[in-house]
Amino acid sequence: MIAKLKGILDSIGDEWIIIDVQGVGYLVFCSSRTLGRVPGRGEAVTLLIETVVREESITLYGFMTEAERDWFRLLQTVQGVGARVALAILSVLGPDELAQAIAAQDKTALTRASGVGRKLAERVVNELKDKVGSFVTASTSAALAADGKGAAPAAANGNMADAVSALTNLGYRPADAYTAVAKAARELGAEAELAQLIKAGLRELAR
Repeated sequence: MIAKLKGILDSIGDEWIIIDVQGVGYLVFCSSRTLGRVPGRGEAVTLLIETVVREESITLYGFMTEAERDWFRLLQTVQGVGARVALAILSVLGPDELAQAIAAQDKTALTRASGVGRKLAERVVNELKDKVGSFVTASTSAALAADGKGAAPAAANGNMADAVSALTNLGYRPADAYTAVAKAARELGAEAELAQLIKAGLRELAR
């Protein structure tokens, strides 16, 4: 099972790249976001790989970050979402945006992906809304805590994920805890401590 490839970018297409690893070319399918971040032809590239084995084929999917790879895996737990549809979703929504869309039950955002209709988008939201809290990362937290001008409070870089975890341990649904802490982080700003985020998050959940 291939989990990672490090080599030279040989060629690139609309949804794939070929990585030359010591003379062997590996065809790797990627989201448009990952394709936009790979270097030019002839340059070194490293991708995390998800190997999908079918009776008739072995297909490699590549990701720049663990968050994107983990979302790729999680999306496929939803009935009707295969590898290609999962990749299409990640092409229009990065991990942070996808977490926000599911937490906010924003089905319209998901329908922007090729192959995702209203019913499938609703299924994705309904089946994953209680799992989104486990995907809070520093980058996701910063995006959710942004003040609207692209600047995010420093507290979001670490304390926000810890606050979501604390509220989840108290019995709140991850999606609800995620949304409440995000709002609290926006209001409290960069100086907010973990205890303040938890307290403010609890107030939001009590409303």
